[in-house]
Amino acid sequence: MTTDKQDLNPLMTEAMQSLLAKSGVAPPDIAAIDAAPQEAQSQLLTQLVGKVYESAPMELRSQLLERLTRHLGLLSLLSIAGGVFAKIRLRGNWQKLPLGLEDISKIQASDVTALVDRVQQVSTEALNGLAQILVNSPAIAGSAAAATLLAVLMHRMQNQRRRSADSWDFYA
Repeated sequence: MTTDKQDLNPLMTEAMQSLLAKSGVAPPDIAAIDAAPQEAQSQLLTQLVGKVYESAPMELRSQLLERLTRHLGLLSLLSIAGGVFAKIRLRGNWQKLPLGLEDISKIQASDVTALVDRVQQVSTEALNGLAQILVNSPAIAGSAAAATLLAVLMHRMQNQRRRSADSWDFYA
């Protein structure tokens, strides 16, 4: 079954609302987040990803790390968390991070937050793929951090699409 991006948005929004309901968390104040400076928004996302990683089961941690590291080159990975991500990348092929349970257990939330900081410097859209991982992971359905992160990412993606459409209107 193929689904275009237009169709995914309502599905993701429904999943986000479900996650928020299961976690018992009120939706985040998106207006306050929008009003915050870009640096504060980036810090919020970094902290939320760190919290989600901390509470996630091993399989989800692996998916999060794989998604985050795919946006960075070897030199960038070498400069983060003592080079732990670069060492793992060098053991496997370039496309897929070969993560074992031992690797995942050694990677701390602080390593992940450093990784998220660097990923955000490379691409503001790079974190958007985390939303799909969160939606498809019932293991964190009760996580307040996951529900909040998903809500923030969904709002951010909508804003990015809106800005993109507005920039195309300029050329029309």
